[in-house]
Amino acid sequence: MPLVQIKGVGGYLSAGQKQELIRRVTDAVVSVEGEGLRPVTWVIVEDVPPGAWGVGGSPVSADDLRKMASG
Repeated sequence: MPLVQIKGVGGYLSAGQKQELIRRVTDAVVSVEGEGLRPVTWVIVEDVPPGAWGVGGSPVSADDLRKMASG
């Protein structure tokens, strides 16, 4: 049974965005592994608390990600 774990900065994605991410990741997995595995494909979206996530030696916040996403 496939298991996909996704970790991200807490407070960045809304509940709706997480649901869409779960749906699309599930679709990607079953497109490779077969539709029969859809009922047993697990996707976990885990929020990492702000201040507990860093890149390149610097902490990253949800606001930092929003700035990056907006270009």
